Parts: sequence; structure tokens; C-alpha cells
Amino acid sequence: MSHPQNPVRVHDLLADFSLEITGKDAGSLQEAASAIPQGTRINVTFLGHEDLQTRVAAAKTVRDLGFVPVPHISARRIHSESDLKSFLSALAEVDAVDHVFAVGGDPADPVGPYASARQMLESGIFEAFEVQKVAIAGYPEGHPDIAHDVLARELKSKLDLIAERQWDTTIVTQFGFDVEPIASWLNELAALDIRVPVRIGVPGPAGVKQLLSYARRFGVASSAGIVKKYGFSLTNLLGSAGPDTFLKHLAEVAASTAYEGRVGVHFYTFGGVAKTAQWIRDFTHNR
Repeated sequence: MSHPQNPVRVHDLLADFSLEITGKDAGSLQEAASAIPQGTRINVTFLGHEDLQTRVAAAKTVRDLGFVPVPHISARRIHSESDLKSFLSALAEVDAVDHVFAVGGDPADPVGPYASARQMLESGIFEAFEVQKVAIAGYPEGHPDIAHDVLARELKSKLDLIAERQWDTTIVTQFGFDVEPIASWLNELAALDIRVPVRIGVPGPAGVKQLLSYARRFGVASSAGIVKKYGFSLTNLLGSAGPDTFLKHLAEVAASTAYEGRVGVHFYTFGGVAKTAQWIRDFTHNR
């Protein structure tokens, strides 16, 4: 296991980490619960093939286990205003509506009235359900379908809207393998006078082939040079990799940029919830 040169900064980076699960991972979360600190924020994704009942049940499991549920709400997947109200109402019934993650979502064309997270947040529906915290997405490596200047403008617009509504917020980023785009992005945020907390997306430990598959699926960079920086070799596709090296470099980056907001990490549990939780605990305790 790698040992960071600056353990204090890595420790700060890992403090109050968050995790991401899908609806079908609720059972796995129960098995992994003892390895996860109480109060950890756990995001529940909004997948197209999972229904409302699955998403709400997963959020309830998160709450029942003593964690903080952060259900995703995908604007372009919401069919109507009534659909959005039904989802928020169901979350409220299981005490999981306080903190949500508002994202545009994958579909190129919206299935309902909301073409973006900002449009959904402007609806006034979130206030009606007394939402208190709204996390939003960040894209250090850009978005395959959205121009860079549009991404920056939309991010600033959403943050202004959130400030007007007096919601707490966090920017949670897509996962990546390279810290250099993250450094540039954090400096861009600083130039825009953005200072809200940021959680950098980190793939949990997983098989190398699996990590590369997700990288291609989500459009993040996956060249041989970049994955080597992450700490594994393309010549060993049968192996597995944890983010030891990535976190060390990320801690160095977080300390060197002009960004004044808090920088933490958000783990994507591609290799399994229990495997990710155990890796975090071992890495934290064994440094």
C-alpha cells in the first residue's frame, strides 16, 4: 500500500468522505455498515432501469442504518411536475428528503419539462418539501455533450440560485483517473470566486478491466498514460487497483491550487460497497 508523503493532508481529504450506491446495493450496504462511520453521506443514484420504489427503499435503508441519504434526482428523467412531487413526497415519508443531489442526467432529450438541474430547481417544488441541502454535479474533465463555457456558466447560475434559496450545497464531481484536470478545474472555480465544499469523485477499489469499462462508459479519460498515473498498468488487466496513488496526488493538488473551499472525496463503489468501505477503513488506519 502506498504511504502519502503528507499524511495530514490526506487525512483531511478523507475526513467526512461520502459514498455512492445504486438502488440494488441496499443489501450490500447493510453488510458493509459496520465498516462505515455513522453519519456518512451516501448518495443513491437515479438509474433509468430502477423504479421509484427501489430508489426510495434504498434511501430508507441508508437512513435506517444511521447514514445520511442523498437521493439523486435526474431532471431529464422526470416525466412531469407531478412525477417530481411524487418522488419528493415518497422520500419525505422515509425521512430522506432533507438532502438531495440535483443533476441534469444522461438522456439527450428530456422526457418531461426539465431540461436541466437548474430548471428543476427553479420550479419551487423543492421549497415546498422543505429540502435543506442541494448537491450539484461538477465536471473537471468536461462533459461530452456540453461546451466548457456552458458548463461554467451553468454551474455559477445554479450556485447563485442555491444561495438565493439559502440551501447548503456541495459540488460532487464525476470520477476520474488524473489529478491534472482536477487542479485546473479547482483553479477555475477559484477564479469564479466559488468557495463551496467540493467532493472529488474517486473510484473505489475494483478490477482494472472494470475500471476501464466504466471510464469508457462515462467518457472520462482512460489513456495508458493517465491510468498509469492512477497506479496500475494496462499490461495487467487481470489485477485490481485501489486509489492509493490517486489520493496521494490529489492531496498534493488540493494543497497547491488557489481554491479556498474545502476539498473532500466521494467514492464510487464500482468494485462493491463492502470492498470500498473496507479499503477506506484499512487505508485510514494503516497509514
